[in-house]
Amino acid sequence: MSFIQEFKDFAMRGNVVDLAVGVVIGGAFGKIVDSLVKDIIMPMVGAMMGGVDFKQLYINLGSTAYDTMELAEKAGAPLIKYGLFINSLVDFVIIAFAIFVAVKAINSLKRKEEAAPAAPAPTPEDVVLLREIRDALKK
Repeated sequence: MSFIQEFKDFAMRGNVVDLAVGVVIGGAFGKIVDSLVKDIIMPMVGAMMGGVDFKQLYINLGSTAYDTMELAEKAGAPLIKYGLFINSLVDFVIIAFAIFVAVKAINSLKRKEEAAPAAPAPTPEDVVLLREIRDALKK
């Protein structure tokens, strides 16, 4: 088997295609969650905490003081951007929870499928024929 044929067989397996679809959907889902956190959740949390903008929370490790994080970044000051870290942490928790719920739902569906009894396999024709012969011989 040629290298190209082996690669084609590998790439066209169901699992590889499923994985590719999952990665694409996961990337899109990540963007949605990122927007949800940055544009909806964190502004509400900040408003409840007295108008805090989490994107602007940082610790300046340099000796010069700056009015905004953007000015400190432009000056090349060493910064700990803990507000952005909090945003990323909230992103992670939301994504982890969504994956947990999806896996739980999938597992419950699988359990229902496994619980359904399998229909008995039809008796092969040769076995039926042998039983008929046996019954005829008994008579």
